[in-house]
Amino acid sequence: MTTASPQEIAAQLGSGLLSFPVTHFRADGSFDEAAYRENIAWLGQFDASGLFAAGGTGEFFSLTPDEVEQVVTAAVQEAPAGLPVIAPAGYGTATAVQMARSAERAGAHGILLLPPYLTEASQEGLVEHVKRVCAATDLGVTIYSRANAAFSDVAVAELADSCPNLVGFKDGIGNIEQMTRIYARVGERLTYVGGLPTAEMFALPYLALGVTTYSSAIYNFVPEFALAFYRAVRENDAEFVRNALNDFVIPYCELRNRKSGYAVSIIKAGMKVIGRPAGPVRTPLTDLDDVEVAELADLVKRVS
Repeated sequence: MTTASPQEIAAQLGSGLLSFPVTHFRADGSFDEAAYRENIAWLGQFDASGLFAAGGTGEFFSLTPDEVEQVVTAAVQEAPAGLPVIAPAGYGTATAVQMARSAERAGAHGILLLPPYLTEASQEGLVEHVKRVCAATDLGVTIYSRANAAFSDVAVAELADSCPNLVGFKDGIGNIEQMTRIYARVGERLTYVGGLPTAEMFALPYLALGVTTYSSAIYNFVPEFALAFYRAVRENDAEFVRNALNDFVIPYCELRNRKSGYAVSIIKAGMKVIGRPAGPVRTPLTDLDDVEVAELADLVKRVS
């Protein structure tokens, strides 16, 4: 795996479902590395095509850069052979460059570049940001278009032309017209990843736009259901998808939408429901209450 090119890694990521594991914390909020390693080994029994360590579901925004490297290193060491581990980079350009280099030291197989911290930026500024991160690493880079880093089709095309190791585009906005423009302009030069919260809601319509894979947060606690859903999407089994949406995904999303930040918190609640607790979320996120955890447990029973 370490000798695979960025393009080969990207092709593998695009061939199947992507795992975004939670980061395990102790009751005091410190990183529980032993529990995290054990969970990575457990997830490795299933058939994901890539593992994104310390991503959004892994509370990247709550981790220090040193902790990110610690989490990525543990994931690299525990993931099964042949499963690429993608590390995060983000915040300002200088920090993102440092994190990309840290990912290489840790043995990661690629970079997910998250939006810059806090400030808005022009398309020209975003392009320069990505160029500098790409130049700092030999690893393949996937950009995450979301929030204050909403890339235009023109910007993505310029980056694809300028950065040989830019290999992926992850969409976290859900603008169908914009995705159509990007895919029409850039084509199969990039691997496209669905990255909206609970990506299963958008998986079937996005398939026609070249988005062959997506980040599945529910894979953390219902991996077999998540994989069955993904297969149904790829096979255009609309009946299975419709039933799964009604039985689990839509009511799950309704529970997720009760509070800001629950997109992450509900995944840790799901881990608790299946008997694989991952500890609390870090502030400023908040955990689900007991009633909400019980509601989630009822949903899990429907697909277990």
